Amino acid sequence: MSSTTGLSSSGIAQTIDAAERLPQLNSLIVMRDGETIIAERFNAGPPLDRPVNVKSASKSVISALVGIAIERDILRGTDQPILSVLGPDAPANSDPRLGEVTIGNLLSMQAGLERTSGDNYGRWVTSGDWVGYALAQPFVAEPGGRMLYSTGSTHLLSAILTRASGRSTYELAQDWLATPLDIAIPQWQRDPQGIYFGGYNMLMSPQGLARFGELYRMNGMIDGERVLPEGWVEASWTPRTVSPWSGEDYGYGWFIGEAGGYAVRYAWGYGGQMVFVLPELALTVVMTSDTDSERGSDHIGALRRLLAEQIVPAAEAGAA
Repeated sequence: MSSTTGLSSSGIAQTIDAAERLPQLNSLIVMRDGETIIAERFNAGPPLDRPVNVKSASKSVISALVGIAIERDILRGTDQPILSVLGPDAPANSDPRLGEVTIGNLLSMQAGLERTSGDNYGRWVTSGDWVGYALAQPFVAEPGGRMLYSTGSTHLLSAILTRASGRSTYELAQDWLATPLDIAIPQWQRDPQGIYFGGYNMLMSPQGLARFGELYRMNGMIDGERVLPEGWVEASWTPRTVSPWSGEDYGYGWFIGEAGGYAVRYAWGYGGQMVFVLPELALTVVMTSDTDSERGSDHIGALRRLLAEQIVPAAEAGAA
């Protein structure tokens, strides 16, 4: 679609009306062609410029930092073995397959190591060494094989960024993302060794998430300046494995699916912290939610329907 005129006025009203019926939704921002069309709070949610816990949407942010680190020759590339940086953290007599695991495998959740998410999460984060614990997990698949969604994999990326650069992941996030995007990324949780939590519990405002989504919609550019290396968005949005839950594809820290008949790429955080990018419609959509939602609730489904059944038709009707 070559040109757009925002969203239809009736579509905007219907979208806000539908959003108001979602008891866990805290914010909704809809941008089209870089223009903010909807920016609303719901259910006494915090101001749109206040950083909130974005949960696993952090994984998409870590992926961006990895892409920049490769561009700056701090990392060699996605084929670089992780033990080239984390060798001292690996357990003695580790499985030889650990030497085959690459940075790309961590980005796409294909490390093959037992997950540290889900039922295993508590044991991992109460351990005294998150990096060592993640590296010591047994292999339950081959490196590069099936998707095993694990926050430990993204935390290993944070450790790799820190070890390879000599700077904290927080410092890198300030210089490489927060400053060029003109957003706030406050300090967040760290592991017992001081490594900033990779892929969970980062803090960004809904407005900041929208700027981050726009960065990807614009192929790594923001306000005419290149922030992500050429080709990193395409690499991140290339399907590499399939989610066992949703059946949708997964790239480098981004889920890949469809909404209302259009391709959508999205960052997904627990409880409904979402950044949806629909390139064909020039849409960036952010939703943040109450994180106290119970697992198994239909809130995520309701957010997907809000996108597919309200926002996408409003964008179609608003097209020139």
